[in-house]
Amino acid sequence: MDVNSYMKKFFFNFRYFRKNAPWDSGISPPELLDFIKKNPPGRAIDLGCGTGTNIITLAQHGWQVNGIDFASRAIKTAHKKTKRAKVKADLYVDDVTKLRKIQGEFDLALDMGCFHNLEEKKEDYLSRLDEILAPKGFWLLYAHLISEEDNTSNHGISDSEIEMIATYFNLISRKDSLGKMGRNAVWALFQKK
Repeated sequence: MDVNSYMKKFFFNFRYFRKNAPWDSGISPPELLDFIKKNPPGRAIDLGCGTGTNIITLAQHGWQVNGIDFASRAIKTAHKKTKRAKVKADLYVDDVTKLRKIQGEFDLALDMGCFHNLEEKKEDYLSRLDEILAPKGFWLLYAHLISEEDNTSNHGISDSEIEMIATYFNLISRKDSLGKMGRNAVWALFQKK
């Protein structure tokens, strides 16, 4: 593991350990609830699932859910939360660019803030995502936006990256907004070609 990956893993585990993860609101977003309302339950995977809030929401609406996070502390908390909520979910500590423990096809892949942190591994993620999504499967993505001119930050995605993603998946909808942490953000729904 390279130093940058090790530091990220340490950072996230430490924030979850200290219960100081501002991105972990404990509330499923309206974009996910709207998707659930418009689509029949199937098989879902939450990539970068954190402490399991959206896993619980999906399971309570009839979805079979897998959750993946590289932060072992987050997965430990997700196990406790799903048990308390009396829902079944398969939870794994794993790398979202490899998904070594995942098999089969998914009707929905949810990603709220994982993809935009991958920097140089985004192509690996997209390739693996293409392998696990069912034909016509959906990818619901929330990410921070960065401008093409911003060469100081690689934490986010740019418009050109969204265009690059469209070579893998069809863009169904896009909604730009100001995220809860004060950054420009995007909700995008893609579908496997």
